[in-house]
Amino acid sequence: MQQHMQDKLIIFDTTLRDGEQSPGAAMTKEEKIRIARQLEKLGVDVIEAGFAAASPGDADAIHAIAKTVKNSTVCSLARANERDVRAAGEAITPAKSGRIHTFIATSPIHMEKKLRMTPDQVVENAVEAVKLALEYTDNVEFSAEDAVRSEMDFLVRIFDAVIQAGAKTLNVPDTVGYSIPVLWGERIQQLIARVPNSDKVIWSTHCHNDLGMAVANSLAAVMNGARQVECTINGLGERAGNASLEEVVMAVKTRRDVFSCDTRIDTTQIVPTSKLVSSITGYPVQPNKAVVGANAFSHESGIHQDGVLKHRETYEIMRAEDVGWGANKLTLGKLSGRNAFKTRLQELGIVLESEEVLNAAFGKFKELADKKREIFDEDLQALVSDEIISEAPEHYKLVYLQVKSETGETPHAKVTILESTKERSAEADGGGPVDASFKALESMVQSGAELLLYSVNNITSGTDAQGEVTVRLSKESRIVNGLGADTDIVIASAKAYINALNKLHSKLERAHPQV
Repeated sequence: MQQHMQDKLIIFDTTLRDGEQSPGAAMTKEEKIRIARQLEKLGVDVIEAGFAAASPGDADAIHAIAKTVKNSTVCSLARANERDVRAAGEAITPAKSGRIHTFIATSPIHMEKKLRMTPDQVVENAVEAVKLALEYTDNVEFSAEDAVRSEMDFLVRIFDAVIQAGAKTLNVPDTVGYSIPVLWGERIQQLIARVPNSDKVIWSTHCHNDLGMAVANSLAAVMNGARQVECTINGLGERAGNASLEEVVMAVKTRRDVFSCDTRIDTTQIVPTSKLVSSITGYPVQPNKAVVGANAFSHESGIHQDGVLKHRETYEIMRAEDVGWGANKLTLGKLSGRNAFKTRLQELGIVLESEEVLNAAFGKFKELADKKREIFDEDLQALVSDEIISEAPEHYKLVYLQVKSETGETPHAKVTILESTKERSAEADGGGPVDASFKALESMVQSGAELLLYSVNNITSGTDAQGEVTVRLSKESRIVNGLGADTDIVIASAKAYINALNKLHSKLERAHPQV
């Protein structure tokens, strides 16, 4: 492998594509642009912005990101066929640096049962797709889907063919999360050794987390010659998710004695990026999640606490501030002005599209400042995500909520909503104030949706913290997440349910991106 490739590990983030395939995690164009801006600020080398052929909306979002992002390569996924490749090529046209990532399945079970193609046909399609992609960009990546269950001789054959066709990056994916580190490392090593001209390309790995080894497998690939890792923020992704960007990056940075490469990631942006993705997708981060979990740098054991107080490195291998913890406290309050508010939003990578939207956001900020003494960056992220820049029109809007809950009595809720221009009210009993509120809402809207998830997460610490509620609804194969934030958890819950209802009504959020 060429020397200049050995020193740099390329971080390929697929949060906006593979991460979006998590149930209910589909994002609007504006939300995707916000995350793309933050990924650029983080220092991600390649942003896989979507799957252009999946829908016109996805193609439009990729095109918008390609116009916005300047310091990262913007990539679109494409199956190995003319329609997909041309859709990807058109979508990335405005990019300062664009890439087409084309793929085809190479395992016997996929070729026979899914594609119903012969191995010769698969190689032919792969080569043609790479050649077609070169009409749009000289930065073409090829993936052998389900490489983990593919025959080694066939992988060598197809990778040789696409290199000759002009592919610059070869990706070896563990599509189903089946491998283990020692075997995955061996597979990467053998491919680099056996494929002709392997030193002329960058080898990449894309691992899923079905057995909990996505990060370990990715790092095993790096130790055996891979110089690109495909990953997502918070390990987001379909099924058990993908390799976690923050874990891969910090492993390479922390264990410089083991890895002979480094990334260009600004690690202080890791936690802010994690919080933004969690807020937008509605997927909370578990407290004990490595690097970005709330407890990642907490010590409960007295022995650990004593050691850390005497010398941090006795029990901490990373500094919390190096990944962005403790660096994002906001000193805005009820007396802060509009300009200070706008400036802080810009520092967080939040660009509001109009003065009208900014004024609405500032109004909500003032309301929040009356309830909370201290306001944090996380509060701002939640505030902006709370329907202000959502494309979904407010078909339903919460006007009034009263709940009654006391020991020995059945909880009761009274709810008034605005549906289009008409006010409607209803009352209901429930197992708790939230259940009663949801039942009252359903009695009015009769959505027929199934509640798949109800999750509460505190945005910051303290008894006056905002509660952030995620409600996941399913109806006729469509899954949507609703988000709501408020210092009153019952109000936050009602907001989240209504937000989900608005998304179902607007049909802006689509089903699984590949459906």
